[in-house]
Amino acid sequence: MFLTKKHISRRATLKGLGVSLALPLLDAMIPAGTALAKTAAAPKMRAGFFYWPHGAIMNNTPYGEKVDRWTSSGSGPTFKLGPILASLEKHKRYVTTFSHLEDLASLDSVHVLVPAAWLSGAHPNVASVTPDMAVTLDQAVAKHIGQETPLPSLEVASETTIQVAACGGAVGGCYYSSTLSFRDAHTPLPMEYNPRKVFIQLFGEGDTAKERAAIAHQTTSLLDLISDRTKALQSALGPGDRAVLSNYLDTVREIERRIQKAEAHQMKGVTLPEAPVGVQDQFDKQVELMFDLLALAYQADVTRVVSYFMVSEGTNRTYNFIGVPDAFHPLSHHANDLGRIQRLIKIQTWHAERFSHFLDKLAAIQDGDGTLLDHSIFLYGSNMSNSDRHDSYPLPNILVGGACGKVKGGRHIDLPAHTPLSNVLLTVLNVCGVEAKSFGGSTGTIAV
Repeated sequence: MFLTKKHISRRATLKGLGVSLALPLLDAMIPAGTALAKTAAAPKMRAGFFYWPHGAIMNNTPYGEKVDRWTSSGSGPTFKLGPILASLEKHKRYVTTFSHLEDLASLDSVHVLVPAAWLSGAHPNVASVTPDMAVTLDQAVAKHIGQETPLPSLEVASETTIQVAACGGAVGGCYYSSTLSFRDAHTPLPMEYNPRKVFIQLFGEGDTAKERAAIAHQTTSLLDLISDRTKALQSALGPGDRAVLSNYLDTVREIERRIQKAEAHQMKGVTLPEAPVGVQDQFDKQVELMFDLLALAYQADVTRVVSYFMVSEGTNRTYNFIGVPDAFHPLSHHANDLGRIQRLIKIQTWHAERFSHFLDKLAAIQDGDGTLLDHSIFLYGSNMSNSDRHDSYPLPNILVGGACGKVKGGRHIDLPAHTPLSNVLLTVLNVCGVEAKSFGGSTGTIAV
């Protein structure tokens, strides 16, 4: 065998008759004898945070283990997934389940603080009329692994997250019940639920590739014009106005950075569909479409960090398509009625199945020396335990994904009683390459 340092450029294209076709990742693009981690094929971590409200039916009702459909049985690598998570069995080697998780950050808030506290582990200052909490895990991760992509992070939902039943009477309650993500202590990020708007955010405005290219060119020209004029104006302004203008220019530069990233970005053989029309009439189709968009975003490497509010806190969404005509939020107050509990289990199982289908897609997409699932770390869970009592112990949360070889997976970890959920958050932060000693209410990391 002969080894040379000659190789095809990762940015090589096939050109002819006025067209240019980007190449997928080929072995010939990897210099012979070079460690994979030092090439374009080096795996890039993806992170995702997938939330559903109202907890899960665990050993948290008066019926105890008799109706528990979430908790894994056994321990270590021989564990068995609970019935709600049974659809993840084919991906079990990537799954880590936990017992005895708790989050005191949202205790006694009913629904008001539950979503935002899930990824922050911090109790918001509800006396403030403006948002006042802490950066959430997804944004802390995005600052580390999201800066090389056109979108540092993406925040989506399946329906509007502004729900009267969730906002409650707390001052500014909707700041915390309507989003999973805070960029910093005072900046909540909206969750977009219109698939068309998500598509445009990811791939640009326009229904077709030709339309998107033309609009992107116009936008670039306009930004250049704005930049030139604002810089010329700067010398004629006083200190206060210059500060305002500087902030404005920072915003323009960020937009320019994203456009430049998008222009230089190669889709690596990804074929984009036409832009979706809008919000789907059928909720099951809406959830499926949103997951498809997220898989496409990861595959095209448009973003590496995603937060998905799978159904809103306090929602009145019905699930007739699986034989549950009840509205989700009222049904979650099951009052220990076995019939209502069984219908609630069906909803929780359905959401897990949709997540499992998403994992199927990622497991089938090659990414360097593995798949997207091999190179991802996902937190799937809820920040409530027994929805009838609005309590926060024990919490249903799992980790999924190979995390570029940093997580063993395929096991259940029996934690000490009342282990802070923030310990899982800190662990994920470290897995994503951020060396931190604490996060939220953490007391340490978990050996995953």
